[in-house]
Amino acid sequence: MNQATSKDGTTIAYHGQGEGPAVILVTGGLDDGSENAPLADALASGFTVLNYQRRGRGESGDNQPYAVEREIEDIDVLIGAVGGGPAHVFGVSSGGALALEAAAAGLAIDRLAVYEVPYLMADELRQFWLSYVEDLREAIAEDRRGDALKLFMSLAGSPPEQIVEAEASEHWPRLLPVAHTLVYDAECLRDGRPPAHLARITQPVLVATGSADWQGDFYAGAADAIAAIVPDARRETIAGQGHVAEPEILAAVLRSFFMA
Repeated sequence: MNQATSKDGTTIAYHGQGEGPAVILVTGGLDDGSENAPLADALASGFTVLNYQRRGRGESGDNQPYAVEREIEDIDVLIGAVGGGPAHVFGVSSGGALALEAAAAGLAIDRLAVYEVPYLMADELRQFWLSYVEDLREAIAEDRRGDALKLFMSLAGSPPEQIVEAEASEHWPRLLPVAHTLVYDAECLRDGRPPAHLARITQPVLVATGSADWQGDFYAGAADAIAAIVPDARRETIAGQGHVAEPEILAAVLRSFFMA
C-alpha cells in the first residue's frame, strides 16, 4: 500500500498499478477497495490505476468530524499523487455519488464514469431511506454497529433469515469495523435524490447500469435522473450485468469511454 495525506491530515491508503492515463477507483458501501481490485487488474494494461481505501476503511485514517467535503479532498490528494491531473474517475454504487460530488466541486477530473448509483427516485423508497438514515445515525452514535449492518441489509432488501445467516457468518466480524462508514455513504447520497448542483459538472460523464436491475428499474431510474441533470451525460446499459459487474466486461466499457 502507498499513502497520501489529505488536507485535514488523514492518511489515505491506496494501491497503484499499471501505466498510462490515471484512473481513480471510488468504491461503495462497506468495501475497503477489495471489490475494485479485479477491475484495477483489468484496467492496468492501459492505465495507471489507483484503487484506494476510503477514509475509515482498511489502512486509511478517519479524522473527525466527517464531511463529504473531506472525502472530496481525499480524491483531490490522489489526483495530486498521479501528477495533479486531470485524471479519470470511476465510482460504483454510493462511491458513484461521491465521484459526482467531486466533479461538481471542480476537481481536476478528465472523464467521469459511475455505475449503479443508488439514488431513490420512488417516493415510498425515499421515505424508507430517510427513516433508515435516522435509525442508522442513532445506531452508530450508540456504537451499535451490528444493528447498523442489519439496517443496511434491510434497506438492500435482504429478508430476515438472510440477515440472521449473515450475522452468524465468518464475514460479519470483518464488517463491524467499517459499519460506521455507512453514515458516510448516506451523507454522500444526501436526501436520496440526485442534487441539482450536479448540473455544474462540465466533464463528459458515463452513467451506466446493468441490465439485471434490482426491483426492475431501481438503478435505471436513478441513472436516468442523473443523466437528466448532468449536461454532458452519456447513458449506457451493460447487458447481463448486476450490481457487481464482471471486471473484464466493465473494464472494456470504461476503456472505450476514457479513451474516446
